[in-house]
Amino acid sequence: MSYIQNTDADRKEMRERIGISSFDEILEPIPEPLRFKGALRLDDPLAEAGVAALFGELAGKNRPASRAVSFLGGGIYDRHIPALVRYVTSRSEFYTSYTPYQAEVSQGTLQAIYEYQSLICRLTGMDVSNASMYDGATALAEAALMAIGIAKGGKVLVPRALSPAYRAVLDCYAAARGIALEEIPYAKNGTLDLDRVSSALKEKTAAVILAQPNYFGLVEPSQELSGLAHEAGALLIACVDPVSCALLAPPGEYGADIAVGEGQSLGIAQSYGGPLLGFMAVKNGYVRRMPGRLISGTTDIDGKRGYVMTLQTREQHIRREKATSNICSNEALCALSAAVYLTALGEQGFREVAAQSYAKSHALYSMLAATKGCALPFGAGFFQEFVVQLPAGAAEFLKGAKDRGVLGGIPLGAAFPELGGRAVLVAVTEKRTKEDLELYRDLVAGKGAGR
Repeated sequence: MSYIQNTDADRKEMRERIGISSFDEILEPIPEPLRFKGALRLDDPLAEAGVAALFGELAGKNRPASRAVSFLGGGIYDRHIPALVRYVTSRSEFYTSYTPYQAEVSQGTLQAIYEYQSLICRLTGMDVSNASMYDGATALAEAALMAIGIAKGGKVLVPRALSPAYRAVLDCYAAARGIALEEIPYAKNGTLDLDRVSSALKEKTAAVILAQPNYFGLVEPSQELSGLAHEAGALLIACVDPVSCALLAPPGEYGADIAVGEGQSLGIAQSYGGPLLGFMAVKNGYVRRMPGRLISGTTDIDGKRGYVMTLQTREQHIRREKATSNICSNEALCALSAAVYLTALGEQGFREVAAQSYAKSHALYSMLAATKGCALPFGAGFFQEFVVQLPAGAAEFLKGAKDRGVLGGIPLGAAFPELGGRAVLVAVTEKRTKEDLELYRDLVAGKGAGR
């Protein structure tokens, strides 16, 4: 907010309205020893022009990703966002709306969510989508809880090549609910070890999690894994990159029971890692086990089209013991961004985003394969990001690249020590140019390239 007016008269009116005589009365619930005494050590006040100049100077010290050549990935990507997305989401009727508590009078918000749900179903090939979750990690954890409830117990098989952030959230949820998680290692090619999956499924299993593509960017054998899970009576939870669904088989095509993922790639800025957008879609038979909200279309008594909140599983609206989740809201503005983004691009434009990401990432892969000292441990079966083992240590390389305005990727040594301290996850989106790829190759080769 660029300007807030609080005059003495305004403050007096506010005190009178809430029934207090001084500001100190507001502080009474705070114990006396916790209250600050004396005067804050503040600089002398500045005029408006001085404040603007100071803040501008401080902001100028930032080095935002938008001014860098970014090869960061791992779930959050540097993608082009059409101007239409910001225009629509900045409109006051959307931007200032919070949540449809009085659902039926919030027809604009409900319609926007309904359109979002429809697009997610079309994208994933699933039957029903909810109104969105907080982010991809919580969507996956909620899917695991949902599967446990459907299967009435059992363990959940978790791939080793899953995002460490997702795994941390999943571990937290599972620990609080006493859910058993069994990690499945990856094979030499970086994808799930299907023999280990088959062996683990011999014990009662509620669900198998498929990361598609996995954290290393590799395309998993989704059809085979789906068959193994369903033969054992387990559910398949597909955690997918939505952009990959433009080229790879969507979850509904290989029989996933629950599809979740992170929707940041769908028209949402990186913004230091949030806010994000978790999506969830399920088979029709599992709708009543789904967390969050569900918006449906209907007609009123006059035959006019309308939208209603059909399902709401939060504790505030139904008996606590019947609540499937404590998720208490949805990312409505982010969901709107995704809906506008997908609509603006259309099917052809969306496929082009995926196709360019695929082509450019494989172009960089080929460049690095020809670079002395580079190792590419998992081959070329990836969508838009891959693991490279650099000639030198990852930390040293990434620091040098950053000094030259390049965000060189995510170091993997801490989360995956078996890959060593030279391993980096490199992502290439449709925004990267031929010059960007050549610059990255030259930096890896130690040529000291810069701009």
